[in-house]
Amino acid sequence: MPNIRLKNINNFICHDINLKISNREFLVLWGPTGVGKTTLLNVIAGLVEYEGSVLFDDVPVDKHPVYQREVSYLFQNLALFPHLNTRANIAYGLRIQGESKNKVELRVNELLRLMKIEHLAERFPKHLSGGEKQRVALARAIAPSPEIMLFDEPLNSLDFHTARYLRTEIQQLQRKLGITTIYVTHCFEEAFALADRVVVLSSGEIVQIDSPKNIFKESDCRMVAENGYCDCHQGDKNNRTQIELEKGCSLCHQK
Repeated sequence: MPNIRLKNINNFICHDINLKISNREFLVLWGPTGVGKTTLLNVIAGLVEYEGSVLFDDVPVDKHPVYQREVSYLFQNLALFPHLNTRANIAYGLRIQGESKNKVELRVNELLRLMKIEHLAERFPKHLSGGEKQRVALARAIAPSPEIMLFDEPLNSLDFHTARYLRTEIQQLQRKLGITTIYVTHCFEEAFALADRVVVLSSGEIVQIDSPKNIFKESDCRMVAENGYCDCHQGDKNNRTQIELEKGCSLCHQK
């Protein structure tokens, strides 16, 4: 899996971003809405225009189209195909790559077992729960064996307990497969649980990079210090203290 380097990245929101992401690292981009987290993912994927350079293992990929960057992207809305069942959704990327029917079948069956969704193989998205859709979308994303995995707030629409369970599964899967991973969230509890390192973004700039423990306990960033732990998933109110409920979440403004 490649090392990633962002060198002097600038566009409509990013301002002189310089960042190195190590092979097999789980890096979390953290900050409130509108600071450039998703835009930075799109730069890595080649989905938006930018100035500067993106390098994989010190090789510039700026002129490479999306399909040549070997990046899988799990969007916030999941983008499952409603007319395809679980098996066909997972197989989609493999078929686009022109893999043989036998190889596709073997890989899909492997992922159905890995994600524990064999019983959902013939179901269509409209018959899946939120957590089940997340599992199918994740299986589809890793089916082509990507070298880089990008997550854009994939658990944001889930209830508290489902989100907490799935983020543990995502972390374990990333460790098992060794995929270099960049994960976007505005929830610091999620960042704290998942990340090897956290990149704090504000107004399109990097303001701090460190381990989640150091950022939370020894932060010199006022934004982090003020917001601290935050879990804004639906249904989390029963898991927060009275003080937290009265204060509300300064990132999502929920109480």
